[in-house]
Amino acid sequence: MKSLCVFAIVCVMSMTAQAADLNKIPLKDIKGKDTSLAALKGKAVLIVNVASRCGYTDQYSGLERLYRQMKKEGLVILGVPCNDFGRQEPDSEAKILQFCKSNYSVTFPMTSKVRIKPGKGQHPLYAALTKKSGPVGWNFEKFLVAKNGKLVGHFGSHVEPNSSELTDAIKKALK
Repeated sequence: MKSLCVFAIVCVMSMTAQAADLNKIPLKDIKGKDTSLAALKGKAVLIVNVASRCGYTDQYSGLERLYRQMKKEGLVILGVPCNDFGRQEPDSEAKILQFCKSNYSVTFPMTSKVRIKPGKGQHPLYAALTKKSGPVGWNFEKFLVAKNGKLVGHFGSHVEPNSSELTDAIKKALK
């Protein structure tokens, strides 16, 4: 019984450490202001690496619809521009923001452009996310972080924002 209690305490501490670690990772929003996931504490966060010149770029529409439908329930979508895959996000943050607003009416928060692939320059957020779930293969992959700060899902580019696979996982992450 004692070992079971110790195991449970270690598991809870591990989950808390993961949440704290993700929350402590510094980010910059798309306008260059310092932020972190701690600013979204108590919300479920869908982190999506985005690119304006990708075959999946139309997912911006679905992501925005999903955000508008579920933000009152506590969902935040966080767009993370990245030029690592096919060089499909070569523009500056200002141009990315203008593109997203004018073409897709994006209102969900976005970060500054980051490197996602492992190696020199990989953003610490993606180092932490991929450590648990495996590498990012392409643009518009999605990581779901539950309200408690725990990573609960990694979805490929092909998973559409309105898919039941993703929306069911989000509903669970919001509990």
